[in-house]
Amino acid sequence: MTKLRSSFLKTLEARGFIHQCSDLQAVDALAEKGKLIAYVGYDCTAPSLHVGSLISIMMLHWLQSTGAGKPIVLLGGGTTRVGDPSGRDETRKILTLDQIETNKSGIQRVFELFLTFGSTGQDAVAVDNADWLAPLNYIDFLRDVGQHFSVNRMMTMDSAKLRLDREQELSFIEFNYMLLQAYDYVELAQRHGCNLQMGGSDQWGNIVTGMDLGRRMGTHQLFALTCPLLTTSSGAKMGKTASGAVWLNETQLSAYNYWQYWRNTEDADVVRFLKLFTTVPMDQIDELAHLKGADINEAKKVLATEATRLVHGDAKATQAADAAQKTFEIGVHADDLPSVTIAASELTGGIGVLTAFVCAGLVKSNGEARRQIKGGGLKINDQVVTSDGQNISDSDVTADGVVKLSFGKKRHVLLRPE
Repeated sequence: MTKLRSSFLKTLEARGFIHQCSDLQAVDALAEKGKLIAYVGYDCTAPSLHVGSLISIMMLHWLQSTGAGKPIVLLGGGTTRVGDPSGRDETRKILTLDQIETNKSGIQRVFELFLTFGSTGQDAVAVDNADWLAPLNYIDFLRDVGQHFSVNRMMTMDSAKLRLDREQELSFIEFNYMLLQAYDYVELAQRHGCNLQMGGSDQWGNIVTGMDLGRRMGTHQLFALTCPLLTTSSGAKMGKTASGAVWLNETQLSAYNYWQYWRNTEDADVVRFLKLFTTVPMDQIDELAHLKGADINEAKKVLATEATRLVHGDAKATQAADAAQKTFEIGVHADDLPSVTIAASELTGGIGVLTAFVCAGLVKSNGEARRQIKGGGLKINDQVVTSDGQNISDSDVTADGVVKLSFGKKRHVLLRPE
């Protein structure tokens, strides 16, 4: 690899962010002068981003914090209306405009935790591609932009090729997505002087297509930089668990459960995730990398607390760490555990154990609860549930005024009668 000079790319290289770059030396030179203007796009498909988006958010963070340039957060209010086919086996659900706006509001907040926004210098800006995509005249777009695209080449792009190779339907609206993403790059170059698009490695083809469109439409030189698409050492996709996505917004996932996600990191992934998902200095990470055996749990706690601090703040990260210690190391109920309230009257006649665990969000269905009970996976107040016909009643309420429900050793919810 070319010897790097800028703090930005040195940081990305040391922490494992760099997968591909169209011209590493040129990007490095711009970064050293503080002249990178880089964007990452985020479609508004859900009310929150999940941890799979964190790696690109961290790239924007390091861009700004190292003084390499200006970050642009592109919110896909326009492209979400079409749906990105990349990495999908089926067409995305078409959302209403109101749903897209609600989702946009939900995901926008997280960037303020990682970036400094403003209107001068290297302040970050957030823009919505609906501003230029929604007013497009289709005929004009086909003439001015479509003429630069080869259908033959588009058919070789992974987003289309993989779907077709599996004989799965690719809708015409999805086929247009790569044109819109490429056009986004051109618009950002013209409106904001953008010269770098960053994203996951699965976006390489789309980003390079945008670079080529910029060249054909007369923009300045554009560049591409991608990060690896991460999986855990066991091959699981980042951001997914048995109980669903690991959301960044607390309305979708509590700070405690977010902390627990990182605390449960596989041993082989701890150092890699410390580099990618925290701002812990590299020398401290190198020290933690020497921990072996049970001692590696200390590194996992650092990872969990530092990752949670970035997304939920110092206070909630500390609360989550303290709650975990009280629950697992001291063995008492912790007030900061996630809780669900129910009417006290429901316990008078008894609430079914299946209903209670579904209500608490520890399982998704009665069927899953039954399967976990057969395997001894569910507990009430640390006692294994032995029957799916068991009820929870007033007698199960502890002196703390709660009923502790547990799924395995590390997932707990307090049932609070009111």
